[in-house]
Amino acid sequence: MLKVENLYAGYTDVPVLHDVSVSVEAGQFVSIVGPNGAGKSTLFKTISGTVAPMSGVISFEGIDLRTVTPPKRPHLGIAHVPEGRQVFPSLTVMENLEMGAFTEAGQKNWQTNIGQIFEWFPRLDERRQQLAGTLSGGEQQMLAIGRGLASSPKLLMLDEPSMGLAPAVADFIFDKLIEIRRETGLTILLVEQRVAEALEFADHGYVLETGRVVLEGDHGTLNADDRVRQAYLGM
Repeated sequence: MLKVENLYAGYTDVPVLHDVSVSVEAGQFVSIVGPNGAGKSTLFKTISGTVAPMSGVISFEGIDLRTVTPPKRPHLGIAHVPEGRQVFPSLTVMENLEMGAFTEAGQKNWQTNIGQIFEWFPRLDERRQQLAGTLSGGEQQMLAIGRGLASSPKLLMLDEPSMGLAPAVADFIFDKLIEIRRETGLTILLVEQRVAEALEFADHGYVLETGRVVLEGDHGTLNADDRVRQAYLGM
């Protein structure tokens, strides 16, 4: 579904990402882990189009994304839930969800999608007329995920969904992602610093350090690797 090949990208003439290659097959849950500053968010921004690649190839369902403008990429089925949630604080919960449903597929499937979103996140249903800026951090993260789901994505990219959340709330978010994936078969690409959880649920994982992929494999392979165990799992 998504193929990133030999990607170099960054914000100046000096690349943040160096020769990065990542592959995501339809229906997979793929995690990308690594320390702060490794380039994980830059990779997501390059896929969604807010950062231009210096070289390399990014393709989605066989389409070269370099030929697709950033505003058109969600219409292909790519939803990016950004780091820090970035909900629209002056809009209500419902208005935020409606903003997510701007794609053709999102509009077509709005009634089904909103029912599912409220089923997965009942708190959003209870607060549908509340301003997003007044929600708790966990509720805002639920809203950011719901907004992404409202577009009827084929690929849901989640950047650090546990950031700033209490452990119990972060556990709830992870459980919901697994439930959503199990019930819908949605393809998920996750960037996350909670490495144990990110790798536990992943079909495949990548370790990104200083802008380079230094290790990849299924969760069993990565959990057994001494570098991962020592650097990220505290073992």
